[in-house]
Amino acid sequence: MESNELDAIDLQLLNALQHDASLSNQDLAARVHVSPPTCLRRVRRLHALGLIERQVAIVPPARLAALVGHGLSAIVEVTLDRQDAEQLDAFEARAVADAAVQQCWRVSPGPDFVLVTHTRDMPSYLALAQRLFTQDANVRNVKAFFGVKRAKFSTAVPV
Repeated sequence: MESNELDAIDLQLLNALQHDASLSNQDLAARVHVSPPTCLRRVRRLHALGLIERQVAIVPPARLAALVGHGLSAIVEVTLDRQDAEQLDAFEARAVADAAVQQCWRVSPGPDFVLVTHTRDMPSYLALAQRLFTQDANVRNVKAFFGVKRAKFSTAVPV
């Protein structure tokens, strides 16, 4: 098999790991019906190909809220005044460097960026808005939508 080609086993591994990355190599191998050494070799190859970016724990916000407070989730549309490559890259770099920004998307048509943010409270959101939007003379328009209920959340990409 070519090093950059995927077969059915690779796709099964990716699917299984997307749903539970905590599986041991033994359990993962059994799930996709290969030997543990084969499984380990293939998973390492998928990492090397960049198909597994990282493995993380997903924290349920509602359960965490009972311990530390709910926080404030917002989906923010940002339109820049000038959209040349240098200006787009500069805003994107500032947005992705901010810990309160969970996702940063360049989009078209409409606004230039859509950000998914999470802050502790409204004063923390206002500080984020000051850092990213108010201090940047190139930001023309900001429209924030505050989350009141998360009906679905998934990290899995269909394979």
